[in-house]
Amino acid sequence: MRALIQRVSEGGVEIKEENYSASIGKGMVILLGVKEGDSEKDVLFVADKCANLRIFEDDEGKMNLSVKDVKGDVLIISQFTLYGNTRKGNRPSFTAAAKPEAAKRLYELFIERMKENIGREKVKAGIFGAMMSVKIINNGPVTLIVESKN
Repeated sequence: MRALIQRVSEGGVEIKEENYSASIGKGMVILLGVKEGDSEKDVLFVADKCANLRIFEDDEGKMNLSVKDVKGDVLIISQFTLYGNTRKGNRPSFTAAAKPEAAKRLYELFIERMKENIGREKVKAGIFGAMMSVKIINNGPVTLIVESKN
């Protein structure tokens, strides 16, 4: 499992076909990719790591606070393209990404775990498999990757 985390001043998602939108203020946008063979153990590791990452500044300007500490929001977006392999040719291969049924189940478990970690009202998400417009106002910029396996 791979999470690309961006510290944001604001973020949002819009899905016109579904008449759906969600937005957050200060916090993080997590783009989540699920790999073939990932399990609930991977969900727990990545979600807990994301919730506790100290990427927000304290009073001395040091990245020393987590999203929980700053009472920030989280927007989670499914992103199978995080497992796009570009080594050969010019068209990415996505064979490492989990099949949609397995990926959706783990994506939804990830959302639930993040709600447990930081509070239900603090977590928003996109819709799995939908074509989305995602707004990310990166603060810093701060962008990190958390992976459950090497």
